[in-house]
Amino acid sequence: MALIAALLATFIVLGIPAGSAQAATTPDGQEITAFYFGGNITNNDKPVADVGMSVEGNGFKGKTKTDADGKWRLYVPKKAKYTITVDEDTLPKGVIIDPSKLPQGVKAVSGTSGAFEASFGLTGTKIVNLFLGQGERVTESFWNQLLSRTFNGLNFGLLLALASMGAALIYGTTRLGNFAHADMVTWGGIVAVLFTSFWSLPLWLGIVAAIVGGGLLGWALDVGLWAPLRRRGMSVVPLMIVSIGLALAMRYIFQFVIGGGTLQLPGASPKPWNLGPISLSYIDVITMAVSLVVIIGVGLFLTRTRIGKATRAISDNPQLAAATGIDVDKVIRLVWILAGALAAVSGILWAYFRPGVKWDMGVQMLLLIFCAMTIGGLGTAFGAIIGSIIVGIAVEVSTLWIPSDLKYASALAALIIILLVRPQGLFGRKERLG
Repeated sequence: MALIAALLATFIVLGIPAGSAQAATTPDGQEITAFYFGGNITNNDKPVADVGMSVEGNGFKGKTKTDADGKWRLYVPKKAKYTITVDEDTLPKGVIIDPSKLPQGVKAVSGTSGAFEASFGLTGTKIVNLFLGQGERVTESFWNQLLSRTFNGLNFGLLLALASMGAALIYGTTRLGNFAHADMVTWGGIVAVLFTSFWSLPLWLGIVAAIVGGGLLGWALDVGLWAPLRRRGMSVVPLMIVSIGLALAMRYIFQFVIGGGTLQLPGASPKPWNLGPISLSYIDVITMAVSLVVIIGVGLFLTRTRIGKATRAISDNPQLAAATGIDVDKVIRLVWILAGALAAVSGILWAYFRPGVKWDMGVQMLLLIFCAMTIGGLGTAFGAIIGSIIVGIAVEVSTLWIPSDLKYASALAALIIILLVRPQGLFGRKERLG
């Protein structure tokens, strides 16, 4: 309770408006706003149902389907230019959107047959009626799609590795599977958006504040909760249950404070560059560079410094490490600080990758974090890196064959396959049980 009160007090001191009401949503999960695109899809004057539609732009993404009357509506947060995409796999065979019948203010995106740019007029509503006609769909080749999604998967895997490394270090030194680690990721994004969007401070200052805030959160959690429980000799299973309760408490405090909407960091969703089949932006380049630099830095810390070597010694055998004079509690506290800072960096990069900061955005990574840790070998930071890259690539590439809504299930498939071959994970050690 003291920790929850401290979190609430932190928000109040920082000036975040508490008690934001959660916005109303449509049956398909869209947040209802004052601005939307809508219309009908017809084929020979007959409505076409269950056609997948999506909208993207200005750091926002949304999707829906046409109803039985061919009607659709896509809500957006503000008046701006957006890209509307029709999932052509859901259209009848042999037809495409007729580009000659696009309404005023809507133009086809070059190189595609199902994507269109649209902007609002004087009102907050833009009607985009779409008509089907005979035509050949413009699609990328399988190998181009494979290359593009492999690149996206590598990008996602690297930012996932930052969170997974921290969680792996915590597990290695304490044997705690921390279910609140995903919310530590969310915390980094929230602090960054607070300093940039709420206070209009420079982005670099928001990033520094998020990293410092992540480290302080890790320190506070260990001082206020985990260290006292360790001193009481609590076993692993009750600790894991406590972490689940902590995760829920943090998550709904975040929702209470910032509401259920999505907030954007500065520079989200910039115009991409096209390098052959690969589409990337300067944000993607920065994200991958930052991830690699941080991963290399943590690797050097673990292998070249005394504290890093002590951390690895505790992971191998905490009793023997204590017997050799290593201050186990001090090292564990430093691990929590490091894990909090890594989670905060991952949260910032995740907010740009999604894009957007939301109260539960870290939860989408939770199972993937544990999946990456298990694939690499529980408690092994370097294994968590390899596991994260495998998970990231599997998640993105799997959308070539399965719906994007199911892509995270592919990570579990990769986990099962690897554990069937090597139960201890790629870099784990065999252990005798019983």
